[in-house]
Amino acid sequence: MNKKQEVFIVIEGIDGSGKTTQINLLAQFLKEKNIDFEVISFPQYGKNKYAKKIFDYLSGKMGNLKEVDPYEMAKLYAGDRKTVRDLIKKWLTEGKLVVANRYISSSKAHLGANLAEDKREEFIKWIDRLEYEENSMPKEDLTILLSVDPKIGQKNSQEKNHPDLHEESLKHLQKANEIFLELTKKELNWYVIDCMKDGKMGSKENIHEDILKILESKIF
Repeated sequence: MNKKQEVFIVIEGIDGSGKTTQINLLAQFLKEKNIDFEVISFPQYGKNKYAKKIFDYLSGKMGNLKEVDPYEMAKLYAGDRKTVRDLIKKWLTEGKLVVANRYISSSKAHLGANLAEDKREEFIKWIDRLEYEENSMPKEDLTILLSVDPKIGQKNSQEKNHPDLHEESLKHLQKANEIFLELTKKELNWYVIDCMKDGKMGSKENIHEDILKILESKIF
C-alpha cells in the first residue's frame, strides 16, 4: 500500500444492500495483496449486554418502532461500539486497515427514521456528541454507501433470515435510505455506489470492482 495504511473504512447501507458480501470480497482482496487488515461488524451479537438488548429490540420484544425511544436505543448501539473502541484504535495505531460493517451512521439512519423529519437533525447532532465526544470513538476515514432500492433490499434480507423490525417495514427502510443519502451530502468522505442495474441488484463482482476503484483512488 503506497498511501497511509492505518485507514478506517465503513461500509454502510440498508438491510439487504450486500454489505457482508462485499466486505467478504474485500477481505479476500486485501489478503491476496498482503495488506494487514481487520474486519469488525456491528452490532456485535453474542458478545455484550448491549448487543443482547439490541437483538431484543429488533426482535420486537421492546415494542414496535413507534413505541421504542430512539435516544435510548442509540445509547445501546453506542455502548456496543464503545466496547471495542480501544481495540479499533489499537489496530489503527499498529498501521492496520480497519473495515467496519455498519458504524455510527447506521444509528443516525435507522433510528432517525423512527423520528419525525423535523427532529432528525437535532438527533444526528446528539449522536455525534455522544459517540465522538463523550465516548471518543475513532472517526472513520472513508464511508462507502451501498445504495439499493428499498424494495429490493427488503426482498434480499427476507430471503436470508426472519425479518427484524427494520427489515419487515418497507416504510422504515425507505426513510433510512433517504437519511443515508442525506448524510452523503452533509458529511465528509462519503461515496455512493449504485448497486442497481435495470431495476435489479447488480452483480456482486461489479459492485466489488466499484469499491476497489474508490479505494484505489483514495487509499492504495
